[in-house]
Amino acid sequence: MNSEPRTYPDPATLVEDLLLLLFQPASGTIAGENTLFYVLGGAVLADLALGDHLTTVAQGQVRSVAGHPPPDGLLRPAWDYLAEKPRGVQTALAAIGPALREPVLARLIARGDIDQEPRKVLGLFPTTALRDGRTRRRAGLLADVRRVLVEGAQPQARVAALAALLSASGTLPQFHSEIPWTSSVITRAKELERGDWGADAAGQAVTRTVTATVVNSAIIAATG
Repeated sequence: MNSEPRTYPDPATLVEDLLLLLFQPASGTIAGENTLFYVLGGAVLADLALGDHLTTVAQGQVRSVAGHPPPDGLLRPAWDYLAEKPRGVQTALAAIGPALREPVLARLIARGDIDQEPRKVLGLFPTTALRDGRTRRRAGLLADVRRVLVEGAQPQARVAALAALLSASGTLPQFHSEIPWTSSVITRAKELERGDWGADAAGQAVTRTVTATVVNSAIIAATG
């Protein structure tokens, strides 16, 4: 049995939400492993922008907002890195993304969002498998994204960023049973990638700009 949930600060970071969505309970795997660090890094940058800890300084470049570090330790290394000087988004993704998977997954396990189950390979070698946790938080996140992509709901900025990053990961077709892979869903997902989030997120200009830059850079880096 895992430790009790809520070991870490609430609310969960955007990068935690993204990795939780990418977790596939049926197989116990993470979707999009080959390009995972790009989108996880993108979620950290988007989260910094959501909290007004990050801003754009030139096309394709971002920097930390001086004197305004994030309180969450998971986001602080990226803020420190971008406080040194402005960086290109692709450079930032490559620098901060690779180290994220393990600590983010550890948080999800500690919260109870994902559980670990002991198993044996070939009946001999001990290992652990991942399975859906006790909190049902993944189902709630998936419902939020579905309302935006399938039902056309106006998203709050956080959900818009989450849906845009999920689309950028290239894994949306794997969610077909919950989010039908239709032309209207594809169109809406691309709109979110570009920062077209609708009236409810109109005041999030910096966040939309940063997220659109991050998403486009993640797509370029992943496909390259």
